[in-house]
Amino acid sequence: MRVMVFAMATQDSQKGEPPTAEAFAAMDRFTDELADAGVLVAGAGLKPQGKSILFEGAARTVTDGPFAESKEVVAGFSIWEVKDMEEAVAWARRSPNPMPGPSRMEIRPFYEADDLAAFLTPEELAAPREGERGKLGVA
Repeated sequence: MRVMVFAMATQDSQKGEPPTAEAFAAMDRFTDELADAGVLVAGAGLKPQGKSILFEGAARTVTDGPFAESKEVVAGFSIWEVKDMEEAVAWARRSPNPMPGPSRMEIRPFYEADDLAAFLTPEELAAPREGERGKLGVA
């Protein structure tokens, strides 16, 4: 099972303040543990600058970041390959706190091909092979 792990922004991270050297080193060690265990698929930190696009019917409203509600903003992400949500939570509990003070992480499972079987043809279900992307990015 693939999950995306979101590191949620803090007020400090939204101001562009980096983690402390100690926190960065601890996260680097944790990332190495995930990679060594074959859990880590990908990951990156995100800058506070960005754009938010609000869709309402045919209208599109673009807002520049950083964004006021930092608790709702993603500061970084990683993709993990785990056997189930319990394993993902176990790994998340081992994660060091990336910022001083309270921090929050969110784990969300990916839709996999089997979850979308009712919307895909048998050919589309069989299509995702190494190096190919299936419908809706399902691989």
